[in-house]
Amino acid sequence: MVVDDSEADLLFARIVLERAEAGFEVLPYESAREALARLQDAAAAPVDLVLLDINMPGMNGFEFLDAFERLPPERRRSAVVVMLTSSPDPADRERALAHRCVRGYVTKPMSRQAVADLLRHCGG
Repeated sequence: MVVDDSEADLLFARIVLERAEAGFEVLPYESAREALARLQDAAAAPVDLVLLDINMPGMNGFEFLDAFERLPPERRRSAVVVMLTSSPDPADRERALAHRCVRGYVTKPMSRQAVADLLRHCGG
């Protein structure tokens, strides 16, 4: 799952992940609220990895993290959250990594090494 309000960043992330040939489906969401609703849906397939932007309208990445951590464990399952953001701000990094569900912080654009690290996080 890629959650980013930028269509261009969603497309770029999808292309990079698909080129990695990890064999998983990329679910793009421009809205953090819509992505959260997908995770709350008991009928939906589990999500292994959430790439999450910080600065988004409506619900930002930190608000998403707070809501995600309040989901029942069966809805979070073993999903790994990695921040994928244009913010190199150390305060944002520290704030994000303070959440137990966050396993990484990647600054855009995603490199091949970042993709390899992401795949290691989610067992791909």
